Amino acid sequence: MAQPYRLVLALNSVVDKVSVVTTDALTVPGGVWPEQARNARLHFVSGKGGTGKTTVAAALAIALASEGKKVLLVEVEGRQGIAQRFDVPPLPPTDHQVATAEDGGGVWALALDIEHALLEYLDMFYNLGFAGRAIKKVGAIDFVTTVAPGLRDVVITGKIKERVIATDKQGRLLYDAVVVDSPPTGRIGNFLDVTAAMRDLAKTGPIRNQSEGVVTLLHSAQTAVHLCTLLEAMPIQETIEAVDELVGKDLNIGAVFVNRVRPHHLPDDQFDEIAEGQVDSTALRAELEAAGLTVTDEDFAGLLTETIDYAVRLQAQQVARADLDEVPAPQIELPELDEHVDLGALYQLARTMKEAGV
Repeated sequence: MAQPYRLVLALNSVVDKVSVVTTDALTVPGGVWPEQARNARLHFVSGKGGTGKTTVAAALAIALASEGKKVLLVEVEGRQGIAQRFDVPPLPPTDHQVATAEDGGGVWALALDIEHALLEYLDMFYNLGFAGRAIKKVGAIDFVTTVAPGLRDVVITGKIKERVIATDKQGRLLYDAVVVDSPPTGRIGNFLDVTAAMRDLAKTGPIRNQSEGVVTLLHSAQTAVHLCTLLEAMPIQETIEAVDELVGKDLNIGAVFVNRVRPHHLPDDQFDEIAEGQVDSTALRAELEAAGLTVTDEDFAGLLTETIDYAVRLQAQQVARADLDEVPAPQIELPELDEHVDLGALYQLARTMKEAGV
């Protein structure tokens, strides 16, 4: 049988008002983009796996690219998720345009490769371009990043900082904003805690100096960390824990994107009763028949069962939302889209973000 909200919509198409269904009950996505995020140039997007953080990061880049802005979208996990969202070939470790926006704006993207970034690092700060290529041949890069895992995050965040401050030949910033599809919430705190990684790696020298510049950027008003969640218990719990960790590390929280929000079609003052099975089935059936809709006993029983199950899920979402309301960060709700997220879907999400003030 179809999902309950679809069944309810079908009923709404032939019935103006049913005792447990009213179009006045529909909720719509929304929210407000925080001032902290409005002033930022570097945006990290994290979230529990499966919450859609890559999709949200891609849509945020498009939203920020409006009004003629140039935005760089960075992937750090090597999954090529950005390329899939924009339906382009696998991204290289260098900037590559993937989308256009209003007034000449656009989105460029790169898939950050640790080997490429580390060789750049060695060449830039130690003039070891030739030596870097040599150690690549003997597998030393894998050895170094395994023995000193903190170095990986130092190099990656250093590369991100380099793109944030990159300028053209006239000295103008290349990008108005940089969006990073970041590691999930379970790792985002350590990823951004370059201070600790630097302390374990170097006491002096170029790596430490570069890391101090990264630390300054990450903890400045130019940076905001956004979290993506669903109205489900586990993602929200991870979001709460991530916010506590990030605040404890003195990092700036931007917005919480509540993804895949469905408009609900039951009156707020009735769905608790419906979830408990308190539905006036006789009156409901009479109203359906009065509207000219005839259903079999089996279909009617199935409709009632699915509607009750739907109300139970709404209750669970309400509890989850109450927990999320304790998080000290503005929320922006994004609508549920089709299972296949294409470029059109990204622009749709970007429009929702723009309406929230992005």
